[in-house]
Amino acid sequence: MAAPDFWGNQEKALEVVAELKALKAVMKPLEEAIKMAEDLAALVEMAEEDEELGAEVPNELARVEQVIEALETKALLSGPLDPNSALLTINARDGGTDANDWAEMLLRMYISWAKDNNYDTEILDRQDNEEAGINSATVAVRGPMAYGYLKGESGIHRLVRISPFNAEGKRQTSFAAVDVSPEISEQANIEIRPEDVEEQVFRASGPGGQHVNKTSSAVRLIHHPTGIVVACQSERSQHKNRSTAMKMLRARMARVEEEKREAEAAAKYNQMPKVGFGSQIRSYFLHPDQRVKDARTGHTDTHFHNVLDGHIQEFLDAYLRYRAGK
Repeated sequence: MAAPDFWGNQEKALEVVAELKALKAVMKPLEEAIKMAEDLAALVEMAEEDEELGAEVPNELARVEQVIEALETKALLSGPLDPNSALLTINARDGGTDANDWAEMLLRMYISWAKDNNYDTEILDRQDNEEAGINSATVAVRGPMAYGYLKGESGIHRLVRISPFNAEGKRQTSFAAVDVSPEISEQANIEIRPEDVEEQVFRASGPGGQHVNKTSSAVRLIHHPTGIVVACQSERSQHKNRSTAMKMLRARMARVEEEKREAEAAAKYNQMPKVGFGSQIRSYFLHPDQRVKDARTGHTDTHFHNVLDGHIQEFLDAYLRYRAGK
């Protein structure tokens, strides 16, 4: 990074910066844990001669154990693509307007989680619903281990509540689908044949000024062999949107390849992974009681609004331990 021509290729430079951040994200807490363990050993030694210091040992031990537990959880992020940034797509499913509103609630939840964990976010595509909420959205979550933490969020998320869009105040169940893919560099070995990709251009929706709404700057790519569809309308330039959409397509295809590897590995133990774009993974209840329960890990949180404010780390950690069989 100290080389004079380091920023000559900005995209490559940013990849190196991201790699450094990923290494620091592992090394810094590890070094802190080692230092804390050394301090604890010294405290125990001094406590043998001073009873007042001895009273501090249990609290300090608990602190060290907490740090080590967090490190052990982070060590579960050992997949080849886990260190990468993530592309998270949300689609409203069954439930009418409630489902559109629910999809937007989930989008806010993930952006809040990213902000709390010092990740950068960028909305790449957003299709607003005419009545309320969104039809779909794709957000890039950039930072060390973003994909490793978020990949377990792929699947169907179910909301049960008294509908604010129903004049009779009836209980409504609505669904939204979340799909998470790793953001990968152009150097990654993902083959995309031009003849397999259909490109469509359309006018961008939502805010962006007169230029965005009057020109066909948004780009949609359809990969026919896999059926994968991606779209981008975040930029005013059609060229930039096309480039970003291609990155999104490469990310989705990388995710498909990873799912194949996971399925093959699980088949050896006669255990198919209970995840995926079509699997119901978590239920969020606002009625009759308030709770959020993960169908895979059994982890439950009774603070519904706290979860929707982005406090989902316990669910993410529980899934990592579940996948590791712990």
